[in-house]
Amino acid sequence: MIHPSAVVHRKAQVGSNCEIGPCCVIGEHVVLGDDCRLHSHIVIDGHTTLGRGNEIFPFVSLGLKTQDMKWSGGVTRTEIGEHNTFREHVTVHSATSGGDATIVGSNNHLLAYCHVAHDCRLGDHIIMSNVATLAGHVLVEDYAVIGGLAAVHQFCRIGKMAIIGGCSKVVQDVPPFMLADGNPAETRTINKVGLDRNSVSEEVQGVLKQAYKILFREGLTISNALAKIESELPPLPDLQHLVQFVRHSERGISK
Repeated sequence: MIHPSAVVHRKAQVGSNCEIGPCCVIGEHVVLGDDCRLHSHIVIDGHTTLGRGNEIFPFVSLGLKTQDMKWSGGVTRTEIGEHNTFREHVTVHSATSGGDATIVGSNNHLLAYCHVAHDCRLGDHIIMSNVATLAGHVLVEDYAVIGGLAAVHQFCRIGKMAIIGGCSKVVQDVPPFMLADGNPAETRTINKVGLDRNSVSEEVQGVLKQAYKILFREGLTISNALAKIESELPPLPDLQHLVQFVRHSERGISK
């Protein structure tokens, strides 16, 4: 299932039932899991591992050296899970410092021209729309959606089931379950559509909406808002996740 024009290093590990299309280049330290499909004109290099069932479209580049000017050599890694889709011209770069890794989980959809920079960590079931861009060291939790042409500043965190509007400039953390939009991005309300799609109950949604109002509409400091949430709202797991995410924010949250 390897096209004659593909260049696959003899030491690369290619799983069973993989398809490697025309003009693909696979480097020495690459590991492809079973059932991966590489359409054509794809470059995978560096110490890069892909799990089972990834589908990769033309002109994608995975695992190449970081663009970070601090890179000074060493073995860096790119670790990609299972059943991801990488559409045309997506780039995912390796980490900057020896021993570190850029990590992409499973069941993610990265649409055309998306960029995932060095040392990013992506969870599962994430959608990045066309030309969405993550700078270095960005964390994206499960089921987040990043709109087209949105740009996320380095070291920011995007919370679980959050959604970022198209063309947004994200310079602070976006809390879980919230909708952020604008330049710079501000948290507008809960991500009602995303919560519905992920079968979050109306009870939990109601509590999250109350937490949103306390955090973003009552003019309280973050510490006072979190104290009020914990004292007045039921300790549901999703609410606790929101509280801990905000409490451990280093860049502040997008208000």
